[in-house]
Amino acid sequence: MKWQDPMRPTLFGIPNCDTMKKARAWLDGHHVEYRFHDYKKDGIRKETLEAWVAELGWESLLNRKGTTFRKLPDSQKADLDAAKAIDLMYAQPSMIRRPVLDIGDRRVVGFSPQAYTALF
Repeated sequence: MKWQDPMRPTLFGIPNCDTMKKARAWLDGHHVEYRFHDYKKDGIRKETLEAWVAELGWESLLNRKGTTFRKLPDSQKADLDAAKAIDLMYAQPSMIRRPVLDIGDRRVVGFSPQAYTALF
């Protein structure tokens, strides 16, 4: 049986990310219909990032382990706060931790089979 929702979940990320591939495979394998939002092609609205940060905190959204962040000059990495993190993620969406799954009434950052099982 397919999980269906009139407000189909949206999976945000980039297609070549290994974690994204795992999340997409899990959703496909569990017959969950979803939309895929590709940051590289579709970008991200600053208002969306602001809402996510208000809900989830910038610390959980900003991917500080990725090469894009690590390549930043130290001056851009210093004194991070919500506004600065939003600006960084808006300018370079690859700094957003992946995936972000939007199921309408809440968002989930990252992928774990246990978390997705609890949702669906």
